[in-house]
Amino acid sequence: MRGFWWIPFIAASSLAQVQAQTAAPAPAGQQVVHRGLQVAPQLREHRNLEEEEMSVFLVGDDLSFDGEGKMVLKGGAQVRRIDSVVKGDRIEYDRDSGQVKVRGNGLMMRDASIVMGPEIDYNLNSETGEVTAPDFWLGSSGGAGTAERAEILSQQHMRLYDMRYSGCPCPDPAWYITSSRVDLKFDENEGVARNGVLYFKGVPILASPWLTFPITKDRKSGFLVPTYGMTSKSGVEFSLPYYFNLAPNYDFTLTPHYYSKRGLQLGGEFRYLGRGYSGIYSGAYLNNDKEADRKRWTYRLQHTHRLGGGFSAGFDVRRVSDDNYHRDFTALGLGEAQENSLPSHARLNWSGYKYFSAGLRVQTYQTLQDTDLGYYRRPEFDKLPELTFRGARYGWNNFDVVSENSVTKFRMPLRREMYRGVLYDLGRAGTTTRQAPDGTRFSSYTSIAYPIVKAGWYVTPKAGLHMSQYSTDWYKDELGPRYSSFDRTHTRVLPILSLDSGMTFERDTTLFGNDSIQTLEPRLYYLYVPYRDQSMMPVYDTSLATFNFAQAFDENIYSGGWDRIAEANQVTFGLTSRWLDADTGFERLSLSAAQRLYFNKQQRVTLSPGQVKEEDLVSKRSDYLVGVNAALTDNFSVRFDAQFNPETRDRNRMAAGIRWEPKRLASVSLSYRYERDPAQIADYRVEIDPENDRAKEYMTFSGQWPLSNKIYAMGRFDYSLQEKRNTQSILGFEYKGDCCWVARVVAQRYAVSAKDVNTAFFLQLELTGLGSLGTDPMGLLRERVIGYEPVTHDLPEKTTFERYE
Repeated sequence: MRGFWWIPFIAASSLAQVQAQTAAPAPAGQQVVHRGLQVAPQLREHRNLEEEEMSVFLVGDDLSFDGEGKMVLKGGAQVRRIDSVVKGDRIEYDRDSGQVKVRGNGLMMRDASIVMGPEIDYNLNSETGEVTAPDFWLGSSGGAGTAERAEILSQQHMRLYDMRYSGCPCPDPAWYITSSRVDLKFDENEGVARNGVLYFKGVPILASPWLTFPITKDRKSGFLVPTYGMTSKSGVEFSLPYYFNLAPNYDFTLTPHYYSKRGLQLGGEFRYLGRGYSGIYSGAYLNNDKEADRKRWTYRLQHTHRLGGGFSAGFDVRRVSDDNYHRDFTALGLGEAQENSLPSHARLNWSGYKYFSAGLRVQTYQTLQDTDLGYYRRPEFDKLPELTFRGARYGWNNFDVVSENSVTKFRMPLRREMYRGVLYDLGRAGTTTRQAPDGTRFSSYTSIAYPIVKAGWYVTPKAGLHMSQYSTDWYKDELGPRYSSFDRTHTRVLPILSLDSGMTFERDTTLFGNDSIQTLEPRLYYLYVPYRDQSMMPVYDTSLATFNFAQAFDENIYSGGWDRIAEANQVTFGLTSRWLDADTGFERLSLSAAQRLYFNKQQRVTLSPGQVKEEDLVSKRSDYLVGVNAALTDNFSVRFDAQFNPETRDRNRMAAGIRWEPKRLASVSLSYRYERDPAQIADYRVEIDPENDRAKEYMTFSGQWPLSNKIYAMGRFDYSLQEKRNTQSILGFEYKGDCCWVARVVAQRYAVSAKDVNTAFFLQLELTGLGSLGTDPMGLLRERVIGYEPVTHDLPEKTTFERYE
C-alpha cells in the first residue's frame, strides 16, 4: 500500500514554476533526432531526483491567484509532476501555509497506485492530511478497496478507518477483508489491522483482533497462513507458523504443530545466505508422543561454503529419533515415509586447477528398519573418511586421459536390537556385535581412449588399468571361522580393454502419412577383462548392476566402488532406429534392441567373499533387451521396455505404459512394471519358495480429467500384484470458482511399511491475491499424478506503470 504516497505530487518546488512547452511536429517521414539523447527500449523510472529538480505542470479550464499566495484551479484541474498526478474539479493551494484542497472527483496517482475521494486535504509543510471516503487501487499488489476515512499522519504513516480490501481484480470479488482500523507504516513495510475479518462469498471464515502484514512483497515478521488436515497415524493436525525476518540475509520460521493423537510438536527452520556461503537448519521436537510414549524428534543441518582458491566445503546431516518417525509423521505424500536410509556427510572439495580436482568426504548412514518385514536389514558402510583425486584431459593430441583415485576407510555400525519399539546398539556381553569386516581400500583407475569420430560413424579404442589394495579387519573371533583363512592385505591389478564403435544411416521416408527421416544406428562394443581371484577381498559398496541399455555397454557388471570386477571376453550388439518429423525433428518412433555374447566359458567372480563360481555360464548369451517409444499422435504416446531370457523366453523385467493428453487439464496414463526375483535373473534354474519370492509387479493408473467446466478430478492408484494389495491411492477434486478462488480436497492412502498404511485427508482454499488456507497438496499432485496441471494460471507481476498516464 506504499502507493498512497502520491501526496508530494506538488512537493517542495513552488507552483510558481509553471512551465508550458510546445514543439512543432516533425515533417512526415522525418525522424526527430535530439543530440545527446538516446531512445529508451522501454518505460523506465526516474530515480534519485530531488524535489527542486521536478517541474510541476498545471492544467485547468480556469486558473486564478488572489494576490495573497493562494492559487485556484477549476474545471478539469490537474497538477502533474514526473512522479505523481492529482486531479479534481477544483484544486486550491495556499503557498504560505502549504495547504492543498481538492474538491469534487479527487484523484491522486503515484507508483501505479490510485486513490479517489470527493474531498482531499493535505498540508505540504506538515506532511499530514485527510481523504474522505477514499477508493484505492494498489499498483504493487493489484488489490483494491474502500474506507470511510483516511488520515495521513506523516510521510511514512497512514491510517484507514472502516476499510474493506480485496486482492481480487474482479468486479465482484469472491473474498475481501474488513477492518475497523488499519495503520500503514511504509518505512517499516508493515500494516497493522485491528478487528480484521476475512469474508468468502459474503461469509466470515477467519477473524483476528490484531493482524500484521507486509505492505510490499518484501519479507516481514508475522504469522503465516495456518495449515490443517487429518491422518490416520496422527489424527487431526493443525499448525500456525510464525516468520521472523531477522535480517536481509537470514530468517527463522517457528512452527507449532498439533497432532490430536500425539501431542504438540515444535518445529523450526533457520535459513542464512552470505557472501560465498548459505545454509538451512531445520528440525522438530515432540517431548512426549502419546501414542509411542517417548520423545520424537528430527533434524537436518545443511551448509555450503566457497572458501576461495578453488576450495569449497559443506555438510548435510540428517537424523531422526527412531525408525518409525517418518512413517508416523509424514502427512502428505510418500516421500520420507519410504526412506530407509538417511545419509549424512561433510566434504571439502578442491578444483583449483584446469585438469585436476580432489575431495575429502566423511559419510555416515542412519538405517531405518521395518519390523514388519520380519528380517533385519544390514546398514551400509560408513566412510570415515574418503579421499578422492581425479585428473582428466580430453582432446590431448586427440587422446582422452582420465585417472580416478580414492582412499576410503569403511566401518560397519554395530548391530542393533529392538526394545520398546526402538533399536539400540548391542553391547559385548554374550552377544556378537560385529556385522561385517571393516577396512581401508585404495583404488586407482587410469584409462586412455582415442576417439575417432567422422561423419556418420565413430570408433573409440580404450585401455585402462585398475589397481586396488585392501587392508581389512576381519574380526575372526567375532564373525566366526568363515574368515579364518583370509589375509589382512590383498592387492589386485587388472587391465581393462574395450573397443566401442557405431554408425548412423539416414533416409527420407513417411510415417503415418507424414514426411519423416528414418535413422539406423548400429553399435558394437567389445570388452576384455582377464580373470583375477577376488574371493578373498571384502565387499563394501558394490552390487550387481541392473542390466539395461546403458549397462550393456559398460565395463563392469557390478556397480558402485569396484570391489568386484567381473572377468569379460564379450561383445555387445545394439541397434536403434528412429523416425523423426522432417520439418521439426520431433521423434515419433524409436525401436531399440541389444544383446551381449560371451566368449569365455564361465563367470567366476561373485559378490560373496570366499566363493568362486566354477560352473559353466548359464548361457553364452545375455538377456534380450528391447525398447519401443512411440508418439502415435501429438497427444497419445506408448512405451515398452523389456528384458527376456534367451533360453526360456521368459521375461525378467518389463515396463510398459500409455499416455493420452487430449487437451489441457485432461490426461490419462496407465503403466505396468515387473521384475523377477534377483536370484532367478542371475540363474533361471534357481527355484524360489513362493513365500520368499522377491519379485515385484505393479500396476499404476494416473490421470486428471474435467467433470464439468468448473470441477476437475485427479488421482492415482498403485497396486502390487505380488503383494496383492494397494500400495498408494490418491483421489482429489478441484473446483475453479468464478473469480479468484479455487477449492481442493485431496485424500491419500499409502503404505508406510510392509503391513501398515496411513490415510490422509486435506482441504485447501486458494484465494488469488491473498494466499491459501489449509495444507498445500500441489507438490504431491505434481509429483505423483502424471501430467497434472493446476487449474489456475500464475498472475503476471504488477509494475509501477500498471496505470501509467
